[in-house]
Amino acid sequence: MSVEPAGPGSHSFESNRIESRHLDITPEANITTTRGTEIRRLLIVRLSAMGDVIHTLPAVHALRQAFPQAFIGWLIEERWTELLCAPGFPRRGVRSALRPLVDEVHAVNLKAWGKSLFSISTLQRAVTVWNDVRDVHYDAAVDLQGAMRSAVLARLSGARVVYGAAEPRESPASLWYTRKVVAHGRHVIEQNLSLAEGIVERAHYLQPAAKMSPPEISCDLPRDPEAEARIDKELAQQGIRDFAILNPGAGWGAKRWPAERYGEVARWLGDRGLRSILNYGPGEEQLVRAAEGASAGTAKAMSCTITELIALTRRARLFVGGDTGPLHLAAALRVPVAAIYGPTDPARNGPYGTRSVVLRNVESVTSHARRAAPDEGLLAIGSDAVVAAADELLGGGLRG
Repeated sequence: MSVEPAGPGSHSFESNRIESRHLDITPEANITTTRGTEIRRLLIVRLSAMGDVIHTLPAVHALRQAFPQAFIGWLIEERWTELLCAPGFPRRGVRSALRPLVDEVHAVNLKAWGKSLFSISTLQRAVTVWNDVRDVHYDAAVDLQGAMRSAVLARLSGARVVYGAAEPRESPASLWYTRKVVAHGRHVIEQNLSLAEGIVERAHYLQPAAKMSPPEISCDLPRDPEAEARIDKELAQQGIRDFAILNPGAGWGAKRWPAERYGEVARWLGDRGLRSILNYGPGEEQLVRAAEGASAGTAKAMSCTITELIALTRRARLFVGGDTGPLHLAAALRVPVAAIYGPTDPARNGPYGTRSVVLRNVESVTSHARRAAPDEGLLAIGSDAVVAAADELLGGGLRG
């Protein structure tokens, strides 16, 4: 770690057993950075999206361990705040199970603001958020997104020191950092952890790597008793006890395995006594109805808020889906994952820290181009391969 001052068949059947880690760091109230700047208030900047925010949690968990007495805030897009704070719970104040990780959540709505940039209401909301950020007087900000907008926001926070990756996702972002950390690791979680390491390394609080162990990521997600009760009631009304979550949707078409095949997997699970819940979000109604129709009554569609999805996922025996936020949520909650990958690289973005089987056709080429047409390699993965992965993860324990 270094810190630089600024100026087989149609498919491959691959087992992914990556385990996550965290920093075992000696707690101290006052931590000093490479130039003697004491960190009492630390701002995290990771605006979106669901999976990316979840991939950031271990690094922030590590920073919380390193700076146990520090005030830690997080700047995030409004739609993802439930990953940090349960709805209705104060976004600033004493931490609890409802907001377990950070002391304050600063929410922005950049997309909506951009549509009415010069309206008085937009300006008022933006000014209010930014005054709240600057009023904290953060000593340091950490850009864990690596984009121009996140880097600029980190710099505008007023923090005296701004950390970021030496080679961020958008190269110009590095111009806004006052400290650049050389990131290491193949998986994005490992890269984020290495940024956290870089912040504390020069202060000599980082313990030897041999003492690192998996972080309890699940502890860092809110637990809302009201959402937990709603999910328990819904499952009871549907007569569902043991179940798997199947997620037909994905961020763009190239990552979407055919919805009807999810129905085929649900039928196989149902024949062995395990019900399936089809999770879906806005705009995915057609996908989930196709999967539900192909399931012959063995799957139930369910749309949840993020807080409810956290509660639902905690109760699942298995998750089946592609490279999506809900998959990474399941991994963070230590739910076994059968992952169906196409154009994105599972070595970098695969399920991390949980039991998992990753299926990816050798013909799939890594690309983040948001193509609408399904990836040809993804289409070559049959439902039989996914069923075999599910059976492995369930330990062959289902009746059949």
